[in-house]
Amino acid sequence: MMEIRKPEKEDDLLTFGGHLEVLRRMLFRVCGVAACVAVFVFCFKEEAFNLILAPSEWDFVTYRWIESCMGYWDSGFHFQEFHVDLIATELSSQFMTHVTTAVYLGLLGTSPYIVYELFRFVSPALYENERKYSVQVVSVVYLLFIVGVLMSYYVLFPISFRFLGTYSVSESVRSTITLDSYISTFVTLSLLMGVVFQLPVIAFFLAKMRLVTSRMLSTYRRHAFLVILIISAVITPPDILTLVLVAIPLYLLYEISIWMIKKVEKPKKA
Repeated sequence: MMEIRKPEKEDDLLTFGGHLEVLRRMLFRVCGVAACVAVFVFCFKEEAFNLILAPSEWDFVTYRWIESCMGYWDSGFHFQEFHVDLIATELSSQFMTHVTTAVYLGLLGTSPYIVYELFRFVSPALYENERKYSVQVVSVVYLLFIVGVLMSYYVLFPISFRFLGTYSVSESVRSTITLDSYISTFVTLSLLMGVVFQLPVIAFFLAKMRLVTSRMLSTYRRHAFLVILIISAVITPPDILTLVLVAIPLYLLYEISIWMIKKVEKPKKA
């Protein structure tokens, strides 16, 4: 006979209002922790903006790493020094940028706790095997998101800023970038790369729904590589080095997606 799962306690059966109350408490905890972290970041203004503004410097760690790698072939290879002025055009823009930056870093720093609280809220409705499965999926999603953010911070944003910030149509035109534009571009690229790096997870669920197969992705591997090159060219400046640095990880994600789908297909074949 079919075994019906029963709650361990009668209190586990919550009404709709009870679920809303649990959700409300969870949101209060998340907002409280995020606010505390944001206030902490706000108090350490110099350290926070040293971290945010570091990719705009000509001697950023990415450039030093590229110079050390290129040194094996050309010992005289060095990036030219550059300097781009950041300005504030409104009276309150620096303060508001300080606040929004603190909130952004606060949410990023609190993200592990936010993921934990969301999983804790959903987990009572899952079976034991579903919980283990969900933990693995959530961990992979979060890890890929962080890798995408780091990819943006160390590769995409600094090289994009270097090219676009120093590009000039005439010697008489001097580039001065507003602080708001810098921060908004920084956050947008970070979120964009965090989402793009979810490609293996998306492919995994599509395979579970039997919408794609590993054979299909393998067949269109060349087409996918061309699409990846186009996407990399769109989100990066017209620089071959930046395009390669972005396209290679994206293509590796595509190959990882094929490998993951094959893992999904094996139990079905068995």
